[in-house]
Amino acid sequence: MHKLLLLGDEAIAQAGIDAGMSGVFSYPGTPSTEITEFVQRSPETKEKGIVATWCANEKTAAETALGMSYAGKRSMTCMKHVGLNVAADVFMNANITGANGGMIFVVADDPSMHSSQNEQDSRVYGNFAMIPILEPSSQQEAYDMVHEAFELSEKHKIPVLMRITTRLAHSRSGVARKASKEQNKFKLPKNLRQFVLLPAIARKQYQDLLNNQPLFLKDAETSSYNQYFEGKDKSMGIVACGLAYNYLMENYPDRNIPFPVVKVCQYPLPHKLIKQLYDECDSLLVLEEGYPVVEEKLKGFLNYGKKIMGRMDGSLPRAGELNPNLVGKALGMPQQEIAPIPDLVAKRPPSLCKGCSHIDSFIGLNQALEEYNRGRVFSDIGCYTLSALPPYESINTCVDMGASITMAKGAADAGMNPSVAVIGDSTFTHSGMTGLLDAVNDKSNITVLILDNSTTGMTGGQPSAAFNKIEDICRGIGVEEDHIRVIKPLRKNHEENTRIMKEELAYDGVSVIIPRRECIQTLNKRMRQKFKEKNSAKQ
Repeated sequence: MHKLLLLGDEAIAQAGIDAGMSGVFSYPGTPSTEITEFVQRSPETKEKGIVATWCANEKTAAETALGMSYAGKRSMTCMKHVGLNVAADVFMNANITGANGGMIFVVADDPSMHSSQNEQDSRVYGNFAMIPILEPSSQQEAYDMVHEAFELSEKHKIPVLMRITTRLAHSRSGVARKASKEQNKFKLPKNLRQFVLLPAIARKQYQDLLNNQPLFLKDAETSSYNQYFEGKDKSMGIVACGLAYNYLMENYPDRNIPFPVVKVCQYPLPHKLIKQLYDECDSLLVLEEGYPVVEEKLKGFLNYGKKIMGRMDGSLPRAGELNPNLVGKALGMPQQEIAPIPDLVAKRPPSLCKGCSHIDSFIGLNQALEEYNRGRVFSDIGCYTLSALPPYESINTCVDMGASITMAKGAADAGMNPSVAVIGDSTFTHSGMTGLLDAVNDKSNITVLILDNSTTGMTGGQPSAAFNKIEDICRGIGVEEDHIRVIKPLRKNHEENTRIMKEELAYDGVSVIIPRRECIQTLNKRMRQKFKEKNSAKQ
């Protein structure tokens, strides 16, 4: 393929187009803005049917990209470093859900604060999430790494963080293109509970994430982006990360650096290369943009040659809570055998309350969706998440507050039809409204069920900010009046409610169904209080 003169941002955008990306979802923020703008302007975007859209904020953008990944397509979400703070909720849960189609978080950091309020280093977030991080040293590497990131994401079923900085984003260089790839076919996850972060599922998948850490390290150790360059002068060794490697090379126009160098562009840190450098050299110089992330790792704290024990070396378990027995074991104390839980004490999974309005809503939804294949319902955080369990098994995701609508939008943008979101009334006003606005702006084909039980039920019945406002909010956001439908979820209304759901599932556009019936628990409390007041009045 011919060479193009591209900004770093443009190289990433072109790479996404060439690597079979189906959608990019972003919120504008310098120095990341040009990535999405380039995709939007490219004639290839329309030819290939790539979705390239601005979202209400970085959180909705990331959730929409995760929804497209759920549908098996390759997706990208782009933001600046402080935007990752807004998207942190989904970022720190997407590492547990994993990915289906390849998913890349492209985050542009801004050292020296050219147009930002801080110098935040996104590698800290990447380490926090324990996912692979790619950090290009040039525009060509930025282009190549997008292809690599998608492959890495699909290989490990995990989102990948690609960290760039201002100078790379906004400087130009020649970039050689690769042959264009076809987009992924629509494909649901093999495990339809993969994206449902109920504690029992999340605990297992967190352990899977921990188990994958050696694989991520192995990839970094063998990555062509991490290299060891010999040098004759062993008085100092240099660790050069990302764009800092370019700055090092600029000091040696003849490319003849006298010191050994380890170039790091893929994380976790390649331990073997770093250890080789440490063993060979008298001192180390760490070159990195942003925070001293690598320097702190190399220096450690109290690293004077003595063994330091804890969760990193296995003296204590990496996951879960500590307890006196675990601490005693780490102290080398003899352990008493813990009696097993008797079979008589059976595990009782949580369930929806008897008489809960959500039960009738999900029975109706299940029937309305019978003519379609499974895996189409994106849910949210609330009591209704329990519908993932038998006997309903209605929902397929639960990631973070508000993600139901945005993930449904992403899956719809990937070609899933119908695509359904289920969200509670309180969660809707907490984090769902922005996602609904994105869907309206893009005329996405989604059906949203806002389960209105007139309270914040899961946390004990606190007042809901959505009380008596949901229809007005939906109208204000731009949902068409004819497609805002209010139903009463009672068994006697089952046939009519199912018919309404089927009608809205068939509608090509944004529709909202509001099943409205008071939470059975707050109703009981209210009736008891009313009875108490009545008796008090009689006395």
